[in-house]
Amino acid sequence: MKKVGIIMGSDSDLPVVEKAINVLKDFGIPFEVHIYSAHRTPEQARAFAIGARENGFGVMICAAGMAAHLAGAIAANTTVPVIGIPIKSSLDGLDALLSTVQMPSGIPVATVAINGAANAAFLAAEIISLSDDLLAEKLDARRKADADAVLAKDAKVSEQYN
Repeated sequence: MKKVGIIMGSDSDLPVVEKAINVLKDFGIPFEVHIYSAHRTPEQARAFAIGARENGFGVMICAAGMAAHLAGAIAANTTVPVIGIPIKSSLDGLDALLSTVQMPSGIPVATVAINGAANAAFLAAEIISLSDDLLAEKLDARRKADADAVLAKDAKVSEQYN
């Protein structure tokens, strides 16, 4: 199974990123976590991105706030899919969202909601599941369990109010 690379611009992003880590753990997806800054450690971030495919990564998740150039900097140096998590800091995270989502043609970054780390991990799992049938089955089972939970709540509310 391919690994997921998780890169955050600062250790202050870790409380948000841990939601992605937990989802990956739940699905048994291998991952590595690093702190690389697009601005303070650009050489290390670039080297990590350039070597991503040969080092067994199938998806990169990048979390950054404010200027949030990390996902774009990583995407510029690899053709491994990159998922950006804009981190809420200033301007309620809108600055990070726009910095992450507004990429030039040919350098895509899939972007989730502000602080949407869990969905970044689910998207990474879906990408990896394209070549892993067991993971695809786990994702299908999770979707079914989530739907069943909603329907159980619906039945309870319907019984009480209808």
